[in-house]
Amino acid sequence: MTEKKIVVKGTNDNENDCSECCESVEVHEDLLKIVNDTIPEETELYDLAELFKVFGDSTRIRILFVLFEAEVCVCDLAQALNMTQSAISHQLRILKQNKLVKSRRDGKSIFYSLADDHVRAIIDQGREHIEE
Repeated sequence: MTEKKIVVKGTNDNENDCSECCESVEVHEDLLKIVNDTIPEETELYDLAELFKVFGDSTRIRILFVLFEAEVCVCDLAQALNMTQSAISHQLRILKQNKLVKSRRDGKSIFYSLADDHVRAIIDQGREHIEE
């Protein structure tokens, strides 16, 4: 497999032929301006990528699906998902750090629930996308 490079004439000392990747080497300044004006800051892009990494673990997705149905404690989650409480607690910590779940104390027990409706919307949109 050969690697293709997009080179804009006049911006690179190598000035490679771009005939394989584009019909012309014309730079569309108007489009570049729109992109440069609208693309989020690098820190926001990084944070967004980190958030989506959280959704990249099937155990965390399974936990979220349980929380779609009810507010539960670690014991309930461990039983429902056939996992250890320690493993569940570890994943809940990650979900909580990323503001996807929240907790509330009731006596000695801590109950977990979805942080807000955005979490369900993200999962629902993901499901719609893979079912297309």
